[in-house]
Amino acid sequence: MIMSNNKEFDVIIVGGSYAGLSAGMSLGRSLKQVLIIDSGLPCNRQTPHSQNFITQDGEKPSEIAKKAKQQVSRYQSIEFYEGIAEKGKILGKGFEITTQQGDKFTSNKLIFATGIRDIMPDIRGFSECWGKSVIHCPYCHGYEHRNKKTGIFINNERAFHLTQLVNNLTDKLSILTSGVSIFTVEQLEKLGKHQISIIEDQVIAFEHKHGQIKNVILEGDKKVSFDAIYSSVPFEQHCNIPVELGCELNEQGYIKIDAFQKTNIPGIYAIGDCSSPMRSVANAVAAGNFAGAMVNMELTEERF
Repeated sequence: MIMSNNKEFDVIIVGGSYAGLSAGMSLGRSLKQVLIIDSGLPCNRQTPHSQNFITQDGEKPSEIAKKAKQQVSRYQSIEFYEGIAEKGKILGKGFEITTQQGDKFTSNKLIFATGIRDIMPDIRGFSECWGKSVIHCPYCHGYEHRNKKTGIFINNERAFHLTQLVNNLTDKLSILTSGVSIFTVEQLEKLGKHQISIIEDQVIAFEHKHGQIKNVILEGDKKVSFDAIYSSVPFEQHCNIPVELGCELNEQGYIKIDAFQKTNIPGIYAIGDCSSPMRSVANAVAAGNFAGAMVNMELTEERF
């Protein structure tokens, strides 16, 4: 719950995972009054380990977040609210956020670190494996699955690009298109050159043990064994408030930002997964740190 009766802040950060906490630290070190609103449900909560983040390589995501919150909490100008931001309003000089519990808070600036919600396909076993052995990023998870029997479960323009990256990590590679593949003649020639097979049979289910993939079940009750599967799923914004306030989305569905993490609405910033396809803890922390500095600079210039 909130740690004081304060209702007015310099900055409200909606989302208190890696990006939000990083922005909070940057602002707290500049003595800004900050409220961080967080539901406590990060999108990577099912992922057992975080990789490719210097000093934290292989650590549990929950432990990184726990340590980060402990460190951010040391800054006395930062307060936390456990709950869900439900509504937003643009005021004459700032913003108002209303939580699901009915509490209202105002601020001069808003930072959205609200992430995205993955939309799981209607395939038995997929969601249980997501983030464990069904993975999305070779930079985040590829090294741990090197030299293993691997599948690419995608049938769109990203499939070929991802296959090129994963082929660097294993030569035991197949593409599951669950339907007629859409590769060009040139792409098919390159796939054949590297002995990468294409399986067009419909994918019915994923057999697994505690989220670790064992077999992919295809139509006709055929089974193909795999140790890891790369996939890409559609997503939606985890929070509707930015769009309701007028923030534009780009063609991919992310909140549109400029080089300074600013949205098209003055005073509103977006950081982390809600505004970038680079889904990693390291990138979220970097974006938050940078946005905190930009928001502090904007507040300082307005008040100086």
